[in-house]
Amino acid sequence: MQVALDTAKSGGASYADVRVSARRQQNVGTRDKIVTGVSDTDTFGLGVRTLVDGAWGFAGTSNLTKDSIAGVTRLALEQAKANRASQLKPVILAPTPGKQIGEWSSPIKTDPFTVSIPEKVALLLAANEAAAKVKNIRNVTSSLFFLKEEKTLMTSDGSYIVQTIYRTQPSMSITAISDDRSDFQTRQSNDVAPMGLGYEHVLDAKLAENAPRWANEAVEKLSAKPVEPGRYDLLLHPSNLWLTVHETIAHPTELDRALGFEANYAGTSFVAPPDKVLGKLQFGSKIMNVVGDRDQHGSLGAIGWDDEAVKPSTFDIIKNGVFVDYQTTREQASMLSDYYKRVGKPVKSYGCSYAQSWADVQFQRMPNVSIQPGNNTHTWEDMISQMDKGIAIIGDGSFSIDQQRYNGQFAGQVFYEVKGGKIVGMLKDVAYQFKTPLFWGSMRAIGGPKSYQLGGAFGDAKGQPGQSNSVSHGCPPALFTQTNIINTGRRS
Repeated sequence: MQVALDTAKSGGASYADVRVSARRQQNVGTRDKIVTGVSDTDTFGLGVRTLVDGAWGFAGTSNLTKDSIAGVTRLALEQAKANRASQLKPVILAPTPGKQIGEWSSPIKTDPFTVSIPEKVALLLAANEAAAKVKNIRNVTSSLFFLKEEKTLMTSDGSYIVQTIYRTQPSMSITAISDDRSDFQTRQSNDVAPMGLGYEHVLDAKLAENAPRWANEAVEKLSAKPVEPGRYDLLLHPSNLWLTVHETIAHPTELDRALGFEANYAGTSFVAPPDKVLGKLQFGSKIMNVVGDRDQHGSLGAIGWDDEAVKPSTFDIIKNGVFVDYQTTREQASMLSDYYKRVGKPVKSYGCSYAQSWADVQFQRMPNVSIQPGNNTHTWEDMISQMDKGIAIIGDGSFSIDQQRYNGQFAGQVFYEVKGGKIVGMLKDVAYQFKTPLFWGSMRAIGGPKSYQLGGAFGDAKGQPGQSNSVSHGCPPALFTQTNIINTGRRS
């Protein structure tokens, strides 16, 4: 790593950072009584980024000889010099608190890679068997996904950081079929979220114990009443709402989207331009408060430092319904310096720089973006009791949203009809439609701290070439008024 930094400095770089990482992934999949696949992959290498006269260059290699590392660093320098020709403004990096030196590791109890494949397979097959015992269940699939990344970051600022990151996801999909084979319904286990934990998360998920419940819900969906389109009060469980947070709040408040730098891959944002919306845009109701962070225990976004050696901080994105800040890196924070000075905030990165591997250049990726619970004791059941005519949704499902994250349509896993403060039956073919600010503006109640849960995604894709980021979103259940509900069924 020192060879890379020395070569970068002697080649004219005003700043450089170098990452060495070993990344291992494992997938175990089953269907009914068989194993459908086991994969175990790893990659190891070095990536170096250089800043020359205000332009970036990047190169990487898996050949970790000193000559090879010096060679790829010179390639990164050449790339930076070539990029100057097309760059309109030089890159200016926000200051850091000084050199950062330390270690960080995910708070795991059991390293999942120390658990044998046969033990993992046995757990999945037992869960499949438990689900298959329920009448009308046609097939069951289940899987385990694990990631371990050991990475070291060294910068020309003098920072030296070592981190070990774990992520774990157990999942099931259970399909029921009607007696006359005219209908089938599926229940995903996505109320069990992926987490930045170890194998203990698999055990805590209790797949075999929960499988009969999920299976019975799949069967119940077969006889559920198709929803009547119209406007309803809508109660969303955190296992559903996290995805709406991800798509309608987290993505549009990425600064590179708002500035138009991220436009090809589901890009740009309605939360733009910055000087017109910062501190002015009424994003939602006054009870809506959203923060970004990278330190929630067990969250997918939890880290000690980002890939620019910035120790992340918790920051407000939406305060009392008003949009107040974007997600930033060191480069992006300087673009908002006038606004920060005007409102009395320091010009600093929020620690949102990330690359999926040594072979990829780091850029702005979302942290955990979460809705804060209300100052109350409301639970899911309490909020059901507040509804007169409505629909309650648990679990995330399919979704569709436009490039600017303004118009959307989301489904779920299970849907309940609520009348007079009580659940009266299950519905099917439900999706809710919205315009983002109007939807969040209609939020009239949220749950308290005890109802707060984390959801999340392993594969948040962004960039060209594309990269994946893992991120969690916390939220309590939330109640929305007069939401447009459509019927997604295809029946003649």
